[in-house]
Amino acid sequence: MDMEKILSIISDWAVIYAVKIVGAIAIIVIGRIVVGVLSNMVIRLMRKSDTDETLTKFIGSLVRITLLVFVFIAALGTLGVQTTSFVAIIGAAGLAIGFALQGSLSNFAAGVMLIIFRPFKAGDVVEAGGSTGSVEEVRIFNTIMKTPDNKKVIIPNSKITGDTIVNYSSKDKRRVDMVFGIGYDDDIRKAKETLEQILASDSRILKDPEPTVAVSELADSSVNFVVRPWVKTEDYWGVFFDITEKVKLTFDEKGISIPYPQQDLHLYKESAA
Repeated sequence: MDMEKILSIISDWAVIYAVKIVGAIAIIVIGRIVVGVLSNMVIRLMRKSDTDETLTKFIGSLVRITLLVFVFIAALGTLGVQTTSFVAIIGAAGLAIGFALQGSLSNFAAGVMLIIFRPFKAGDVVEAGGSTGSVEEVRIFNTIMKTPDNKKVIIPNSKITGDTIVNYSSKDKRRVDMVFGIGYDDDIRKAKETLEQILASDSRILKDPEPTVAVSELADSSVNFVVRPWVKTEDYWGVFFDITEKVKLTFDEKGISIPYPQQDLHLYKESAA
C-alpha cells in the first residue's frame, strides 16, 4: 500500500471521527445546559411546595447526576461505543454497591421519610432512637440531637423510624403529672385545699383545661394526691420544679406531714412460766 492510499484512509477516518467527536462534544455541552435547567426547575418546584431544604438540595443533585450520566452515555454512543454493555456494567456495579451499602441506603430511605413526613423538626425535644434531647439537625443519613446535659448524639435514621418517636414539643400545652403524699393523721380536706391554692397562685398554670387535684391512692404509709396542672410546653420543667418546692415549704408551714416509708415494730415480753 502506497503512502497516498494511507493518507487517504487516514483522511477519511479523521473526517468521520471528527464529525463524531464534534457531535459528542455538542451533546455534552447542550446536555449540560438542559440538565442545569431541568435540575433547577425541580429545585424551584420543591421550594414552592415548602419541601425541606435538605431534601430539596439532595433531590436536585440526584436529578442532575442521573441526567448527566444519560448525557455521557449518549455522547459515547455518538462516538460508536457500544453503550449496551456499558449500561449493563453500570447496572451491575450499582447492584453490587447497593448490597455493600445496604445499611447506608436504609438510613437514607429513613432520612427521606423523616424529612417528608416531619414527625419532628430542629429545635423539638424528642425521645427517639433510645435517646432524649433537642433535635439540632435532620440529615439524610442521621439525626443530630443534644441531650439535656449538653452531649451531642448522632443517631442513624433507620433506628429512629424503626422505633417509637415521642415528640414533647409538638403540642403547645402539656400536663405536669405530680404525686404528693400526706400522713394518715393529716386532714385530707386541708391538704387538698392547700394544693389547689398553690396551683391557683402560679400564673403559668392554665385555667383551661382545669388542673386536677385528687386522692389517688391509700398507700402503705401515705395518702397520695395526684396533682395535674396544664401549662404551656415551654413552662413544663419550671412549673414542675417550682410547684414541688412550694408544696414542701407550704406543707411545712401548715403542719402537713410528708411521710416516708416506715414500719411499726411491736415487741412483746413473754411471761415466765
